[in-house]
Amino acid sequence: MAEEQTSDVRAIVREAIAEFMNAQQAETEPAYKMELVEERKRREQLERRLSELEEENKRSRQMAEEAERSAAVRSELQRLGVAKVDVAFKAVRDDIYRAEDGRLIARSEQGEQSLKEYLTRFLNENPEFLPARIQGGSGAAATQKTPPAGSGVDLEKIRPGMSAEEAERVRQEIIRVAGQMMRS
Repeated sequence: MAEEQTSDVRAIVREAIAEFMNAQQAETEPAYKMELVEERKRREQLERRLSELEEENKRSRQMAEEAERSAAVRSELQRLGVAKVDVAFKAVRDDIYRAEDGRLIARSEQGEQSLKEYLTRFLNENPEFLPARIQGGSGAAATQKTPPAGSGVDLEKIRPGMSAEEAERVRQEIIRVAGQMMRS
């Protein structure tokens, strides 16, 4: 009997310990689950932010590439002597792209060409983008002649009682300046 009582006490103690352990586990389990849920939310939020940053980086690189390509084309157009660079750039920008090796090339009826070859051919076919070769013609403004050296008049020297020669020189200078102002 004493042995039976000892085993009953042991069984009761084991049951009590098991119940206590189950109760402890039941209390701590919701906290672990909440922690896991919060950690999952943080991870998902970080993953979303990372993908947003990757997209932003991709857009920034595309914008930088476009700006660099645009600057290179505009620079080449200026070097070739184009008068209205913006208008010419708008006409050719869609045909020019960057090759895999990094060079700027253009698509044309003749196939792929280097940027310089393409722009040179484009300007030969469209000379209206280049400045006029002959200055003048109907409606052209008259060219201004440079005044003879020393013809400027010092305002301090204009006064009553000037010699006739000096007064005439001042009148001629006034006429010349007024004529220039009227043509402008």
